[in-house]
Amino acid sequence: MQTLCILGSTGSIGKSTLDVVRLHPEKFDIVSLSAHSSVELMFDQCVEFKPSKVVMVSKQHAKALISKLKAANLNDIDVTSGTLALENIAQDDATDTVMAAIVGASGLLPTLAAVKAGKKVLLANKEALVTSGAIFIEAVKQSGAQLLPIDSEHNAIFQCLPLNAQQQPGYCDLSHEGVSKVLLTGSGGPFRTWDLDDLEHVTPSQACAHPNWDMGRKISVDSATMMNKGLEFIEAKWLFNLQPDDIQVVLHPQSTIHSMVQYKDGSVIAQMGNPDMRTPIAHALSFPKRIESGVEPFDFFTAKSFEFQAVDLVKYPNLKLAIDACKSGQGACTALNAANEIAVDAFLNEKIKFTDIAKINETSVNKFVSEKVTSIEEVVALDKSVRVFAQSLITKSKH
Repeated sequence: MQTLCILGSTGSIGKSTLDVVRLHPEKFDIVSLSAHSSVELMFDQCVEFKPSKVVMVSKQHAKALISKLKAANLNDIDVTSGTLALENIAQDDATDTVMAAIVGASGLLPTLAAVKAGKKVLLANKEALVTSGAIFIEAVKQSGAQLLPIDSEHNAIFQCLPLNAQQQPGYCDLSHEGVSKVLLTGSGGPFRTWDLDDLEHVTPSQACAHPNWDMGRKISVDSATMMNKGLEFIEAKWLFNLQPDDIQVVLHPQSTIHSMVQYKDGSVIAQMGNPDMRTPIAHALSFPKRIESGVEPFDFFTAKSFEFQAVDLVKYPNLKLAIDACKSGQGACTALNAANEIAVDAFLNEKIKFTDIAKINETSVNKFVSEKVTSIEEVVALDKSVRVFAQSLITKSKH
């Protein structure tokens, strides 16, 4: 039986992971769970899965959960709080596999702790690789951790690669394996057909209404700006040891083909299926075997036609920023991610316009692009500095 730690169990990926686990009680045992602030949902998960340990981000939420568990006679569950507690459950000896599903840069340190402990790490937190790049991959190499991508696009690429490449994430040689290009597909989000002038008036609820995927609010906005594809571009570089010119973004409005790998002999291998995160989660949980995910089989006869389009980088300036950052170096990538988290949060709280997100990101990257980061401490320090700077831009924009 595989023992699991789910970092971010009350979020979209965390809940989908538990959906898959629920189908296979004989295969998986939940050892630990973590959440930001969703006490009610975490309580329900504790009642159902009875983990040994739970971590809430703040003491206040941990106390509220302890109180509810006590009232339900579930006193055996050890509830703690804070970043260090997250790192502790991620590297716990009782855990085989860690689902890294905390959104944003706050997931970096616990994910890295799991890697350093040599765990099987299911990577749903793309920001960990975006913000720390080579440092993260070197830790994977040193510890012998097994890294399996959960993002539907990277999981698709992984499935389209030869076995030898699958066994060496971060340091495989895809050119040696006959790969000529990796094709990242993206739907273009809900505003793909909108005029540029109309994007100024986009509301948070419109940005969160993705046409194909059911996702959290932050990633939904990132999908609408195509920053999500930009972060995936950077993540693909590190996961598959690629150069930026080896990666091409292709618009595919139906989100049926999740990504493709083009080979030197002219072959293109694509991974396709219904847009449901339970598929990549089930794949990674059981790799190299296959298990039921609860996802309906793909119906070829009711499917719409497959469309592919070039990306308009004028319409999606955030994607261009990310590709440029990928070429510039780690400082630019760390800065871009930090600024974007602040800008998206401000947009969701109606402090800035949708189109201001790219402006804040660009100004922040330009200020910090030459910063050198060679250690995790420098990554964390730069991340904090950029957040303060981006926040100051938002404050100025309100006056």
